[in-house]
This record gives sequence, structure tokens and C-alpha cells, in this order.
Amino acid sequence: MEGYGKKEEFVKKNREDIYSNAVRAGKRTYFFDAKATRNEDYYLTITESKKRYDKEGNYTYEKHKIFLYKEDFDKFSEGLLEAIEILKEANKTHTEETVEVVQEAEVSSGIIDGLEVESFSQVEFEDLSE
Repeated sequence: MEGYGKKEEFVKKNREDIYSNAVRAGKRTYFFDAKATRNEDYYLTITESKKRYDKEGNYTYEKHKIFLYKEDFDKFSEGLLEAIEILKEANKTHTEETVEVVQEAEVSSGIIDGLEVESFSQVEFEDLSE
């Protein structure tokens, strides 16, 4: 195929890589790729990649990609940071509530700081003399 090499060369010149970072997070990998077009218009691609297995045990990578253009950087980052802060606060509140419930359950069941504690009855010395 004669024209194939020229097309591949054009694509490479058209999309200059500026920065690339892979972040592994559990079963997923996120790729952050900053690129520039031939006209030096900058954009970011965010790719989520997840390994999938078929019935025979063969695997493929399922990918989802977002293209983020320079005119949207500020609004996107504001929205992302706001959503993350809300989720962190919700998780913090949920975690605090869970810790309180667990602590109450431990005290009522006689477990304090992971140690089992026997419950004792209040005994007065006068009761022993009878």
C-alpha cells in the first residue's frame, strides 16, 4: 500500500505528544495524554482501559476515551474538583457515622479497642456480709 506510509506520517505530525501519564487504579488504567495539533491547538485525551476476558480465557482491552479541548479545560477541572470534594465529604460523613455505630456496638457487646471485656455487676461489700 503506497499511500499508507504518507498517511501515517501525516497523523504523527498532526498529533504531537507533549505529555503522557498512566495511572493504575485497581483493575483499570487511566491514561492522560496531552497533545498538540499541527496548528499548536492543545487538547487532552483521558483513556480508561480495562482488561476483559472471554469464555476461552483470551483477553482484550476495553477502552473509553474522552477528548478535552483547551477551551473546556477550566470548566471541566472546576466540575471535576467540585464533584470530587462532594464525594470526599460524603465519604467522610459516611465513614464517621460507620465508626460511631461500630464503636457503640463494641461498647455494648463488651469489646473495647479490640479486646473483649467481661461485664461485671456492681457489688457492695455490705451484700457480702449477709
